[in-house]
Amino acid sequence: MINIRYAPTFVRMYKKIDDNLQHEVKEKIELFKDKKNHESLKVHKLKIPENTYSFRVNYKIRVVFEYEDKENTVNLLYIGGHDEVY
Repeated sequence: MINIRYAPTFVRMYKKIDDNLQHEVKEKIELFKDKKNHESLKVHKLKIPENTYSFRVNYKIRVVFEYEDKENTVNLLYIGGHDEVY
């Protein structure tokens, strides 16, 4: 099981999205905690910035994160549309 930490930037961005989307984000984060779900969430490594990854909440919304230690703890960095977070 993956431990989740929330960067201040993620929290600020999360608070700006509507309630229905916040609920969907919470569900996807719970799925993300189990590595078995990473393929369905389309987890992938990003080129820039280095050592960052992303997963899909839905067709438009992405969560950008980084591994803190040997893939057991993750820092969620950003949430938003493709153009906002990449």
